[in-house]
Amino acid sequence: MGYSGFYSPDENKYPVVCIHEKLTGEPCPSCGLSHAFSLILRGRVDEAVQWNSAALQVFFFFVLQLTMRIGIGIRCLLTERHLKMMAIVDTIVSSLMALTAFYPFLRMLFIMILR
Repeated sequence: MGYSGFYSPDENKYPVVCIHEKLTGEPCPSCGLSHAFSLILRGRVDEAVQWNSAALQVFFFFVLQLTMRIGIGIRCLLTERHLKMMAIVDTIVSSLMALTAFYPFLRMLFIMILR
């Protein structure tokens, strides 16, 4: 999130380039995510979706994960009760969130493998 807030989407001077695009000349499914995240942080959601159609769901995945990590951390500091149950629930919820958020990328990967 810090990376996205630091670099301006208007200047397009991101230090990390897409290796896949450099090697093949074709964009990968995650191309444009850094740019899209920068736009989302600045409230320009429509433009972000144009850069990468999965940007919103991936962005919200990271926001929810950060929120969950903070909440679980605080809960663990305040009490040691039910830690095993919290770990199990966290694993299930985080896994389902990740599958949902990254489904477009997994789908593209499967399509590329099956070719």
